[in-house]
Amino acid sequence: MHPFTFTRKLSASNKTPRQINRNLVFNLIRTRQPVSRADLARISGLQRSTISLIVEDLIKERWVLDGATGKLPRGRHPTFLELNHQRAVIALDIHPAQTTIAVTDLGGRIVAQNVVALTDDPNKAIGQIVTAIRKVIATHSDKSFDGIGISLPGRADPQHQRAIFAPNLNWPVQSIQSRIHRATGLRVEMDNVANACALSEVWFGDSDGLEDLVVVNVSEGIGTGIFSNGRLLRGANGMAGEFGHIEMVHDGLPCGCGGRGCWETVASNSAGLRYYQEISGKRPPASFAALLKMAQNDDRFAVEALDRMSLHLGRGLRMIVSALAPNEIVIVGDITSAWHLFGPRIEEELRRNAIGKAPRLRPSFDGNTSRLRSAVALVMNQGLA
Repeated sequence: MHPFTFTRKLSASNKTPRQINRNLVFNLIRTRQPVSRADLARISGLQRSTISLIVEDLIKERWVLDGATGKLPRGRHPTFLELNHQRAVIALDIHPAQTTIAVTDLGGRIVAQNVVALTDDPNKAIGQIVTAIRKVIATHSDKSFDGIGISLPGRADPQHQRAIFAPNLNWPVQSIQSRIHRATGLRVEMDNVANACALSEVWFGDSDGLEDLVVVNVSEGIGTGIFSNGRLLRGANGMAGEFGHIEMVHDGLPCGCGGRGCWETVASNSAGLRYYQEISGKRPPASFAALLKMAQNDDRFAVEALDRMSLHLGRGLRMIVSALAPNEIVIVGDITSAWHLFGPRIEEELRRNAIGKAPRLRPSFDGNTSRLRSAVALVMNQGLA
């Protein structure tokens, strides 16, 4: 894949794939609908003839539809374009204890979603997910589904459909993709959640794909996705970005990867819950969401626990900055819902003793739904190819 942007006036030269222009036009329609062909040419900088060819292809393949006709003082009345809202994607955000299943339109807008609590038995859990997907398809029989996207808390090889590294997910990862495909007949795209979120920030978010970007997904563990030089950086065996398993505390707490004192043992949601128990002497809340709510209601133990978690999160971000020097770091996860409380603490620690210019730090543009939209981005990125 060549460097591309969905938001600026950048088109492909005759030495780059036509696919870049196609993606550009599609995303301009997505973000500006209803929009005319003339406006697309003006915004993108592409020739009107190029716009016409691409739009006709998108209409023929039913990604895009002709909509209302505009009125001008003189000349031809323009026909406005919009996405085909009958087409949809199923998005899965998988966690060890639960999975969120959503129906979205082609623009990433969530039409419906529900959470499925999962049994401890991995094989039965996959069966529960398959059953829930079938129910979603039946409930939304008026939709034409283009595929199923799965954001996964672990590393899997997309080509060989095998697990590489998933310390927080005790499942046969390699069977998820094939079982869901067999059960539904739909194309299934699966990737590490942090990689998928990095792609989603370019596809749906504020980032344009021109500048280096790191997404840090904070959940049961910590994962990072790296978008550099116009592409996802995967590294050997798809293992690039496992900053969550770098030792931060010598001889610290055991980590699911087999090491001790890894970054995620001190800065993940699990760490926040543990800090609450250590500080208060009480049993931790039932969930990290409950801990966040307590902090927002000024529970001093919850605030202190999340402040400690934020401090360690910021320290780990300094490691990323030193290693990669990205232009931007985006945080994904539950902590973003209380960014007004803990974002400044994270940023303060990130900037402390910074070498050179610190990157822009921000929460994901759509909070907790980022992981679902990232699954949509996986499907759209392949579907438009």
